[in-house]
Amino acid sequence: MADKKKKNLPPDAQEYQAFQSQREVKSPILKNCLKAFLIGGLICLIGQIVTTIYIYNFNFTEQTAGNPTVATLIFITMLLTGFGVYDRIGQFAGAGSAVPVTGFGNAVISAAIEHRTEGFILGVGTNMLTLAGPVIVYGVFSSFIVAFIKTILIQWGGL
Repeated sequence: MADKKKKNLPPDAQEYQAFQSQREVKSPILKNCLKAFLIGGLICLIGQIVTTIYIYNFNFTEQTAGNPTVATLIFITMLLTGFGVYDRIGQFAGAGSAVPVTGFGNAVISAAIEHRTEGFILGVGTNMLTLAGPVIVYGVFSSFIVAFIKTILIQWGGL
């Protein structure tokens, strides 16, 4: 906390701030970053392996293998979340498991599992879309903006 803000606090609050800062457990930032990097990289490696399987075994091209790869990773994440495995991965890796598309799949299925007692429509469906809705809206909107800019650049820039 800035010194200016500390001076505006009552004496009891200042003592508490000092007490708290002495006993605060420092986060091992480097260790957490390394774990996130390794697990995030492992998830990406698994995605690359799935892509390679689609290309060589199912005659996809590099361009067309992306969508089934994403769907496969989300499906695997949903299975692991349902069995409680992905939560342990998330606790270990932190952002390394939340940033890739698998984090999105985990968040969607976790909301569905948590609210299943409220029924399929009002519980599962509504709460899955609580998270997925904004992601889809912003994804579609940003795709529109990028496509619009690209169209303008092609029309006027001759790209």
